Amino acid sequence: MEFNRPEDIIDLTRKKIGDFKKFIPLVVLALIALIGSTAIYSIGPDEVGVIKRLGKYVVTVGPGLHIKLPFGIDKAVPVKVTRIFKKEFGLRTIRAGVRSRYSARSYLDESLMLTGDLNILDVRWIVQFKVKDPVKLLFNTKDPIENVQDVSEVVMRRFVGDYGVDEVLTTKREEVDDLAQIEMQKILDKYETGIGIVTVKLLDVNPPDEVKPAFNEVNEAKQEKERVINQAWEAYNKVVPRAKGEAERTIREAEGYALDRVNRAQGEAKRFAMVLVEYKKAVDITEKRLYLETMMKILPKAKQKYIIDPKQSSILPLLNIGQQGGIKQ
Repeated sequence: MEFNRPEDIIDLTRKKIGDFKKFIPLVVLALIALIGSTAIYSIGPDEVGVIKRLGKYVVTVGPGLHIKLPFGIDKAVPVKVTRIFKKEFGLRTIRAGVRSRYSARSYLDESLMLTGDLNILDVRWIVQFKVKDPVKLLFNTKDPIENVQDVSEVVMRRFVGDYGVDEVLTTKREEVDDLAQIEMQKILDKYETGIGIVTVKLLDVNPPDEVKPAFNEVNEAKQEKERVINQAWEAYNKVVPRAKGEAERTIREAEGYALDRVNRAQGEAKRFAMVLVEYKKAVDITEKRLYLETMMKILPKAKQKYIIDPKQSSILPLLNIGQQGGIKQ
C-alpha cells in the first residue's frame, strides 16, 4: 500500500483506532472478571480465613464473602476450626458406623510398646484434635498431622513405660488417657503449633499374639485368686461379726449376773445389819421371831410331823410304826 499524502496515513490510523474501539467493552469486561475472580472470595461456615499479603500475615476473617487485593497480592487460606480431626495408632478404620470395619493390616511399628516391668504390649489408641490457632498452624508448622503423630507416639510410649503390664491392661487405662492428653497439649503449646488436643483414648490393649496363651493363663490364675480371696472375706464377714456379737452378749450377761449378785449380797448384808440392831435391842424376842420365821419356812415342806414331849427319854413307846397320818402319845 502506497501513501502519497500525509492525510492518507492519518485516515488509516483513525480507521484502526475505530476498529479497536469495538473491542474495548470486551477488554473492560474481561478485566473486571479477572479482578473479581482474584479479589472476591468466600469462607465456609466452619472455617476462618487467614489473609496473607505477599506471604506475610495480615488479618483473620470469619465466614462469608470478602474482598482482598487481586492478582495474587493477597492470598486467603481457609482453615477449618470447628472440625474434629482424628488420628489412629495401631489400627485404621475402613468404614465407620454402628459396626465399624478396621484394616486387617497390623501396625506394630506404632503399637508395640514396652511396659515398666519389661513386658511387651500391643497398644492401640486414637487422638482427636482441632485447630485452636490457625495463624500458628500456618506459619509455625509444616505438617501438623505428622506433628500430632510424633508427639502422640512419644508421649504414649513414655506413660506406658511408667506402669506395669497389669496396670495398663486394667486399672490405669483412664489415668494413662488423661496424663497423655495433658502432656501432648503441653508439648504442642510449647512449640506453638496451634493444635488443641480434644481426646486421647486407649481403644485396645493386648499382649502380642505369640504370648497371648500365657497371658490368659496368668489372668485366669489371678481371677481364681481374687475369687478365693473374696470367698474368704465373705466367710470372715459372716463368722467374725457373729462371734463378736455372741461374745458381747455373754459379757453383758455376765456383767448383769455379777451386778445382780452384788446387789443381792448388799441387800442381804443390810437386812442382816438391821436384824442385828433389833436383836441387840431385844435378844429374847428377836430369837423367838427368828425361830418362828424359820419354822414357817421349814414346816410347809415337811410331809409328816412328829410332836415329841421334851421330857420323854425315848420315843419308841409313843410311835405306831406302820400307821400313816396319825400320832399317838
